[in-house]
Amino acid sequence: MLPTRTDAQALLESHVRDEYQRLHALMVATALEGYATLLGHDANLWYLSGLLHDIDFESHPKEHPRPPLSWFKDWDYPEDLIHAVEAHAYGYNGFTTLPRTPLAAALLATDELCGIFYAYRKMNPVPYGEMKAKSIKKKIKDKGFAAKVDRTTIFTGCEHLGIDLDEHVNHLIRFLAPLSSFDSGPAR
Repeated sequence: MLPTRTDAQALLESHVRDEYQRLHALMVATALEGYATLLGHDANLWYLSGLLHDIDFESHPKEHPRPPLSWFKDWDYPEDLIHAVEAHAYGYNGFTTLPRTPLAAALLATDELCGIFYAYRKMNPVPYGEMKAKSIKKKIKDKGFAAKVDRTTIFTGCEHLGIDLDEHVNHLIRFLAPLSSFDSGPAR
């Protein structure tokens, strides 16, 4: 059982006040919807998984994502969504679950990379769809750029999704293009 996109957006907004975090949720949701379409999966499930993956991060950063895992179970959300949210925390707060589904792998590969895209746009306000993969990859290699972004989770997600980094970056440029009209908000 899944909420509608409108209800999920309202749920996100009731838990997430920070504009960057809301934009991040939208970016990840949009990217996952693109992957679902590309790979022939349920685009709505993938979109909602991306939209809600960090719903507790603002209020429970040291427990993230334990609280929503129990919420999602109580609300009878699909196991694929629950597993993806759990696996996206691989390596943090005691979580050791690796992705076992394409959705979980795509969320792990996409989550932190959206942070790189956001930071790059703050530095160079080019629309997402006009970004160059070479420039994004250069920023991924530069550990001083968006230093809080965990690059290892991007690589782990790509490996489990069965995609190389070049292809992944190119997909995200294309998937995020419709979001170019959104203001990227203040720098982190």
